Amino acid sequence: QVQLVESGGGLVQAGDSLTLSCAASRLTFTFSVYDMGWFRQAPGKDREFVAAIRWTGDNTDYANSVQGRFTISRDNAKNQVLLQMNSLKPEDTAAYYCAAKIHFRSEYEYWGQGTQVTVSS
Repeated sequence: QVQLVESGGGLVQAGDSLTLSCAASRLTFTFSVYDMGWFRQAPGKDREFVAAIRWTGDNTDYANSVQGRFTISRDNAKNQVLLQMNSLKPEDTAAYYCAAKIHFRSEYEYWGQGTQVTVSS
């Protein structure tokens, strides 16, 4: 069973930056064939898409709310995906989850336990 472990969350002030990491292990296939994504869920709200990076590494996608502030990247040698978050806002406060799917699957199959990001005003 694929295991995803997020790290890097914390309490920051508005305008600060934070980088989240997601380490993948127990992979069925090589990490490079997985599409990777970040999602978040704030209290009382549904989980929402944040960012994704295709298995090829040359195609990324972002939610409108984070476009221009967040950057997703991957390091296939380390089986790792990063989410660089700049100019953080209080509305970015949420639990952030890493997700993975083999690139030809339509839905994300594997999820991490999440890491909390809290942005104070």
